Amino acid sequence: MKIQIEIDQTLESDEVIIRCRQLNREVAEIEKAIRESAGAQSRIVFYKGELEYYFPLEEVLFFETDANGISAHTRRDIYKIKYRLYELEERLPGYFLRISKSAILNTKKIFAIDRNISSASLVSFQGTHKQVYVSRRYYKLLKDRLEERG
Repeated sequence: MKIQIEIDQTLESDEVIIRCRQLNREVAEIEKAIRESAGAQSRIVFYKGELEYYFPLEEVLFFETDANGISAHTRRDIYKIKYRLYELEERLPGYFLRISKSAILNTKKIFAIDRNISSASLVSFQGTHKQVYVSRRYYKLLKDRLEERG
């Protein structure tokens, strides 16, 4: 594999282009690593009342929509954020995954999944009472992601 870096000071933002003969596992893993690295750089401000909080995204168990906007759940607390769910999907590192129309989950924090064949499955996290539902539509995608992680 050949790797080349070109410097172009006329670019407004950095871009990475992967050229390949075919999309194989190695290329997919390189793309995933680049996406996760770029996502790790993104910062999200969390709000609770009048206070702004800055902490690593790894602490978030899941994001979900409610009547008041988007909530970020950690083990002990709930914070508000000023993004829409689809905007979050683009900003978050690869270990976050949409699991329903109203939730995005940190796959690194999953402790157990109570599978329900006829409806949504329930995800539990270690060290907290918090849980979130995975819709049937997204269950297979979540299971595949967890198996990839090993």
